[in-house]
Amino acid sequence: MEDSVPAAGEHQLSFSGKKPGGWITFPFITATMACLTLAAGGWINNLLVYMNAEFNVPSIDSAQIWNVVNGCTTMFPVVGAIIADSYLGCFSVIWISSLISLLGIVLLMLTATVDSLRPPPCESSTSSCAAPSKAQYAVLYTALALAIVGVSGTRYTIGTMGADQFDQPKHHGTFWNWFIFTLYTSSAISSTLIVYVEDNVSWGLGFGLCAVANVVGLAVFVLGRRFYRHVKPQGSPFLGLARVVVAAVRKRKVAPAVVISEESEDYYYYQKPESGATKAVAATDPTKAFRFLNRAAVKTEGDTNPDGSVAKPWKLCTVQQVEDLKTLIRIFPLWSSGIFLSLPLAAQISLATLQALSMDRRVVGHFKLPAGSMVVFTRLSTSISIAIIDRFLSPFWNKLTRRPLTPLQRVGTGHVITFLSMVVSAVVEAKRLKEVRSHDLQGQTGAIVPLSVLWLVPQLALAGISEGFHFPGNVAFYYQEFPASLKSTSTAMVTLFVGISFYLSSAVVGIVRKTTGWLPDNVNDGRMDNVYWVFSLVCGLNFGYYVVCAWLYKYQVVGDEDHLGKEDDRL
Repeated sequence: MEDSVPAAGEHQLSFSGKKPGGWITFPFITATMACLTLAAGGWINNLLVYMNAEFNVPSIDSAQIWNVVNGCTTMFPVVGAIIADSYLGCFSVIWISSLISLLGIVLLMLTATVDSLRPPPCESSTSSCAAPSKAQYAVLYTALALAIVGVSGTRYTIGTMGADQFDQPKHHGTFWNWFIFTLYTSSAISSTLIVYVEDNVSWGLGFGLCAVANVVGLAVFVLGRRFYRHVKPQGSPFLGLARVVVAAVRKRKVAPAVVISEESEDYYYYQKPESGATKAVAATDPTKAFRFLNRAAVKTEGDTNPDGSVAKPWKLCTVQQVEDLKTLIRIFPLWSSGIFLSLPLAAQISLATLQALSMDRRVVGHFKLPAGSMVVFTRLSTSISIAIIDRFLSPFWNKLTRRPLTPLQRVGTGHVITFLSMVVSAVVEAKRLKEVRSHDLQGQTGAIVPLSVLWLVPQLALAGISEGFHFPGNVAFYYQEFPASLKSTSTAMVTLFVGISFYLSSAVVGIVRKTTGWLPDNVNDGRMDNVYWVFSLVCGLNFGYYVVCAWLYKYQVVGDEDHLGKEDDRL
């Protein structure tokens, strides 16, 4: 995987332990990641089934809540990254979040073991079920909120801390490959083993296994403390970006000729050296793009102190701060395309679970595949795809074209495969509904369609292959292209658009439910295939938008063939 050059001043790798960081930290980081992912996956992947079967929440409502939970766990890591970068540091955020996660899982376990914390089971002879009380909902939502905060503070902050342990780009690349592989493999294990225990043994035991995994992960992480390289928080970089906007507005009357001036003395280049630094840090010359923002770095009377430091931070910024904001503006169109790339995939997971509940889930003998385990096919497909891309496809592409496979090319390939996944989903659902009609199962609550659940595997496998391309590609792209002051936050930007996509998928499903008859509570009476066709259309239009954005984008990091090849190597 491609990575950016590490910041100057980082320590060299050490295998002896005399200096912090290096590969000696790798077992602690990956083991922590594996255990916490097992813990999170054990309750997230089967939450839809738990709410529907144990809390008597209607199927579509369960899917909506599940989408919101997934949106939170994928969107809030950005908050954790900002807190780690600006105030507490990665180590503190991770161990505190792990404790919060443990509290949430324990409370969730209590809802499964204490009868008064959940509604009575449905009467088998009737279709009516008792709804949860307000108190029961309050306990459930409190448990989910705590668990969500815990996952958000650990998942990608661990990745950032792991990358901080290394200096060389090739070591960064190796780490990110294994980080993502561990993430998806652990999720696949939790989607099968823990979900199987929840469905076939007891929910209390399943959630208990999640709690044990959380405790082990926290213990392993703390044990490795003396080996870690701890990066001190430097304050919020977003504050500097906000100052650029404010300063540019305050200096909006500065003469246009000065804004595009090529005279260096017109601009403020240097920051006051931090404590312990040997010299000030210079920035590049201001670019002509978004030239209005250049006003923020134009020196006017009274902006600086006699020692050259900034006297009015909200009126004068460095050129580097201005260029950092411009970089984010250039990246935004590509980032926005990721929202509509993840939107269909987010909806597909919950809809496939509902499909599985109404299909024949017998696989071998009397063994039934849990509906909440369907996501395992996506996770396994992603892990296998990453290995194949890293070991075979990328070297082959490099040998064939004499250029490395760029991050934008990987993401673009993911767009195409996502479109194919939606088309296959629509075709398979049309076949399932045909079986419903041929066996006259409409209107029968809980009716099982005599069609194997394995028909859902191709669409989920394609979704996994898509993620194998676009997820590492996006992480690599943002890590190398984001400003140095935002490197930690850059890796969480992927989870931000994934989180937004879960919220949007919930909104889209809600709109479809209100305006059409495609998604009733009994999916056998609906037209879910039409929903998938709509998502196929969204994928097609979004791919066209992405191609335009990728074609117009120019990489900020040029000249490092390990990352990009050449500047003109577009999608």
